[in-house]
Amino acid sequence: MTSVTLDPLAWPVVTAAAQTNPRNAANTGPNAGPSNVIVVLLDSLNRHLLGAYGSAEFDTPNLDRFARVAVRFDQHYTGSLPCMPARHDLLVGALDFLWRPWGSIEVWEEPLTAALRRVGVTTKLVTDHPHLFEVGGENYHCDFTAWDYQRGHESDHWRTRADPSWIGAPAFGREGMPYDRSRGWFRGEEDFPGPRVMREAARWVEQEAPAHDRFLLFIDEFDPHEPFDTPDPYASMYDDDWVGPHLVWPPYAIGAVRDGIISERDARQIRAQYGGKLTMIDRWFGVLLDAVDRSASAASTAVIVCTDHGHYLGEKDTWGKPQSPVLEPLGHTPMLVRWPGVEPGMRTALTTNVDLHATLLDVFGAGDEAAHRTHGRSLLPVITEAATTVREWALSGVWGREVHLLAQARPTSGVVKYARAPEGANEPLVMLSNRWSTMPISSFPDFRLPPPDGRATIGRMPGSEVPVLRQPFADGDLIPFWGYGKFAYGTVCFDVADDPNEERDRSADALGKEHAALLHDALREIEAPEEQFVRLGYA
Repeated sequence: MTSVTLDPLAWPVVTAAAQTNPRNAANTGPNAGPSNVIVVLLDSLNRHLLGAYGSAEFDTPNLDRFARVAVRFDQHYTGSLPCMPARHDLLVGALDFLWRPWGSIEVWEEPLTAALRRVGVTTKLVTDHPHLFEVGGENYHCDFTAWDYQRGHESDHWRTRADPSWIGAPAFGREGMPYDRSRGWFRGEEDFPGPRVMREAARWVEQEAPAHDRFLLFIDEFDPHEPFDTPDPYASMYDDDWVGPHLVWPPYAIGAVRDGIISERDARQIRAQYGGKLTMIDRWFGVLLDAVDRSASAASTAVIVCTDHGHYLGEKDTWGKPQSPVLEPLGHTPMLVRWPGVEPGMRTALTTNVDLHATLLDVFGAGDEAAHRTHGRSLLPVITEAATTVREWALSGVWGREVHLLAQARPTSGVVKYARAPEGANEPLVMLSNRWSTMPISSFPDFRLPPPDGRATIGRMPGSEVPVLRQPFADGDLIPFWGYGKFAYGTVCFDVADDPNEERDRSADALGKEHAALLHDALREIEAPEEQFVRLGYA
């Protein structure tokens, strides 16, 4: 097995070529800004486990060195969840979860990359994210100038047979995953999908990026998402006395230890395996940073590190992404931004992933190019300290589940989170989409949404005249699985600044009532479906 040395070298290093090439020279002064942007999305990246946000549990030396020269956003939250809805927020700029559960780009929308193409920006995607190439995510890559898919992660149908030498690992109900066929073909650390993604992105920065005047490199890296599978030294790094196959597939459950799904010893092992994967992808993130350091465009390139959501690893005995409110470990996410001409520091503005879409349009001068209704606010004023806030509230959630309002509680710290659950039955539910799909489930390959039926009508999305199928659901219908399950918490409200562990529910007092009204007004402002008002008890 290849030995690993984690190199915490300082960053960035600007080469002589970058300093002398006028085209790549960093902008200076009050209008400082980049010619190029690299976005690194690390899936399921837990804010509260990063050194940059105060954790010492796992080693992340390269993310830490990047954070030292970056702007750290302290109140960045998810919008639509989980994986593909979050990418829709970022690449299309429109919240997804109030209208549909999971899907590709609709006919009335266009991706960020199409707008950037019209203003002459080269766009490149490097990814190992399998959902981008499955039904329900299949067209997000199409308008990139070029794209590269590194095969073999989680649900990727890459191999038709397993390496016979591969033993396997406990799956917690995920038997038959395509990863079982792929895993044995990774002969060393360099063969795992995450390292291959970072290595290919670094190669592109060094060999192809110099040919382009302006570029967006979007790295959609599925690590540290499960399976939390790594070679040694990572697999044993944080749990070196574990005996037996490593537990790389976490359960998705509330009360997993309490209910005997896993033992307390299993729980420590699963968390340690997440840590091992986090440290491994951090090492290869460092390879990318070194390539950026050496490039001629280093001084004119912004780098943004973000995620789609976190991942519960035993907080409140919650695991994975189960059917529950979006609490802090899942919804309060990291964002680090290195920006030419901007000093490192902290920003306390409330922000969310649709704001990244608006920011990228803005920085490349394509701010008027959005062809559909979007919900983001450009973060350039906050990054450059021309403004301290860009929004007073944000919305977050999963289709068919609680709807969350996040409101800036104080100018410098904390939000109030109000999560409203249905009153009574979880109905009516409605789905608006012309691309009829939901998340594929490898263990149930024949699971599909039933086709629209005679109850479906033709509707419109806010800001669009394109006809769209509008399918209502009633009790007893087969629906996307997020709509099933109990609402064990009910409606809750937390003042996160004073109650970071979300233990004191304020939904019944004046704070809760104030934010219940604010959520109602926010849903009206974005023209949410009327069914949401009825389902949530506002009608």
